[in-house]
Order: sequence, then structure tokens, then C-alpha cells
Amino acid sequence: MRRIFLILLIFFAINNALFAQKEANYSEVLRGEVWIELEPVYGAFVDVQYPLDFTTAAKRALEESALFYSAMIYGWSFYYDIGEKARRIPEKLELVPVAVIPSGDPALRSTDVKIEDMRVRLWTDYRLTDAQQRRMQIWRTGNIRSTRAIGYGPLGGPVETSDWLVIKMAALEDAARAAIRAELRGSERSRPKEASGFISLSSFPRFFYDSGQWAATAGFKLQIEEITPFAAY
Repeated sequence: MRRIFLILLIFFAINNALFAQKEANYSEVLRGEVWIELEPVYGAFVDVQYPLDFTTAAKRALEESALFYSAMIYGWSFYYDIGEKARRIPEKLELVPVAVIPSGDPALRSTDVKIEDMRVRLWTDYRLTDAQQRRMQIWRTGNIRSTRAIGYGPLGGPVETSDWLVIKMAALEDAARAAIRAELRGSERSRPKEASGFISLSSFPRFFYDSGQWAATAGFKLQIEEITPFAAY
């Protein structure tokens, strides 16, 4: 166990040293926390690396953190077809990342790590550039709606070959779908057919198991650009 913690300390020391080199160029700081299962079992199959070693778990935690910071700063563009069972129109959501922060970004720094109940708990900071701070201001001003929602996804992911991140993202994307749908219901007098715009995370989501499914609860910032009513069809 002592050797494991030594490896983790070296891993985070290198990461934090890279962060310190760039620190002078950043000001605003975002913070988040993620959990990585050391004994992950998804659906009917066991993770390829089972149980995870601590270094792999820490790297996964940084990768997940980078994805969430990307979603907080840049967000996704979305197209949402609300669907209608009576007309046999399936519900459909398309999310496209506006930009992606790599897990090796020097502005991403691990601040603390704990190992509890066969899970790695990692806290991180991300210092924003001036350009990224301007992006964040967009989410704080104008016609931006704040909302929360919960989404669900199968333990095995959308397809049999889904990896650990795809599996968790399926639940988060379902939470985004639920958030958009709820906002449309609350703001539109007539049920629309489709909508498009942009959506971002307001903070890191929380993942948990619920009745044999992955569940994700998250806060979102929502900017709806266009709404198409059924009357247009």
C-alpha cells in the first residue's frame, strides 16, 4: 500500500509541476470531484482491467475531469427531436462538443486524492485562460436558463463494446435530454417538434447506481437558439 501511494504522489507531483509553470497566465479557477471504481463491473461483463491499479484509476479520473471541464467551459451544441409516440416519431438527441480539453492540459491540476471503499476520489482545479473566462461569461449572461435533471443509462452502455467512459456519458447525455425536454415543456405553450441550441454543465455531475442502471444527476446551463413547432410539418 505504501508503494501505491508513492506512485500516486509522483504522478500528481508531475501533474502539479506542469500546472505551476503555467499558473501565472491564468486567474479564475474551476473545481470538481470525481469517483473512479477500482472494481468496476458494467452490465454482464467485467472491465478489461480488473481490478484497476491505482495509477490507471487516477488517469481515468483526470480524463473524466477534463471532459467535465470541457462541458462547463465550452459545452455542447445540441439538436433535439422531442418525438411523438402517436405519430411514431422517435425521441432523439444529438450532442456535439464545442471543444475538448485534453487530460494532459497543464491548467488541470489534481489537488487531493483519497481511496475509500475500493474507489479513488480525486479533486481537481482548472485555471482558465482569458479566452476561456470570456466563454464562461457567455454562460452567465444573456438568455441562459439554469436547470437540473437526472438521467439513466444501462450498466453495459449503449452497445456491448462500450468502454467505461461511454457507459457513464450515456447517463449524463440522458440527463441533458431530460433537462432540455423539461425546459421546453415549461416555456412553450404548444408542444414543439424539435429544438436546437447549446447546453453546458454548471458543475461536475454525480453518478450512482439506481435499480440496476447508471444514474447521473447534473446542473446545466441551456441556451435554446431555435424551436420548430409541429405546425411547420
